[in-house]
Amino acid sequence: MPGRLVLLATTPRVAPGLLTGAAWALLRDADEVLCAHARHPLLPEMAAIDLAARAVEGSFSDVVVAEGLSVWLLEPGEVPDDVAFEVVHGSSDLPGAHLLDLVAVMDRLRSPGGCPWDAKQTHESLVEYLVEEAYEAVEAIETADDDELREELGDVLLQVMFHARIAQEHDAPWDIDDVADGITRKLIRRHPHVFADGDASTAEQVEASWKALKAAEKGRESVTDGIPTALPALVLAAKLLRRSADVADVDWLAPEVDEAVERALVAVDGDVGDLLLALVDRLGSTDLDAEQELRASIRTFRAAVRRAEGLTP
Repeated sequence: MPGRLVLLATTPRVAPGLLTGAAWALLRDADEVLCAHARHPLLPEMAAIDLAARAVEGSFSDVVVAEGLSVWLLEPGEVPDDVAFEVVHGSSDLPGAHLLDLVAVMDRLRSPGGCPWDAKQTHESLVEYLVEEAYEAVEAIETADDDELREELGDVLLQVMFHARIAQEHDAPWDIDDVADGITRKLIRRHPHVFADGDASTAEQVEASWKALKAAEKGRESVTDGIPTALPALVLAAKLLRRSADVADVDWLAPEVDEAVERALVAVDGDVGDLLLALVDRLGSTDLDAEQELRASIRTFRAAVRRAEGLTP
């Protein structure tokens, strides 16, 4: 009876000894275990339970098995092109495992002998890229370009990895695992209806619970606290208005302005974007900056909200 050659495939993203039961059984039943070199990461794990392997020159396609069962240890991550061979997968990637590759690449780029440009970057120097990549991801969403969105989210993820890798070098270091651990704990804490005995059956209830938990955690007094003032004016205005919707007696908009807005909305018949663009254009012709004018009104509105909350006179 001719011999049987089985290729054992593993992933480099799992510790070498973490094989399936079927894989360990295959190795124990084998008449011989072969590999391309004596540095294969699985060899020490095998030696710990008195299993031996023999390094041979060439590749698995050169092996001639006269009888019995032979197992060839593929290099971690190696995928054979020749489908004629029997392959057993001894370990597989868990969801998210490829993030380890990005961690390794980022470490290489920042380490001695890596990339000079990457090595000189700081949290401060990367700010513009973080903002730019976020906006490019937004554009991909707005244009419904799914392939572009995948790529842009990768660029955003790179910025997260970059900042985390830089932080490792600080006197009080933290790394990507601390980042992941922090957001994981936050998600569990903010979803008691999923991970504990909280009660929330609608999206509105979930949002209300999230806001209450966040305010308690941060020790915030005002609904306006925690909103980054560096946001673009339109985004900042929308967030402030949404956050303050439940605050009563906010006195900020003059009746005549409200009436003018209503008339303008009727006049444009739903073309609100054109109305906003025309307003920006009209302000530009009077040497007024729409961004700065809106920010000034936002400051006034924010103060009105805090007065209504009883936080300022």
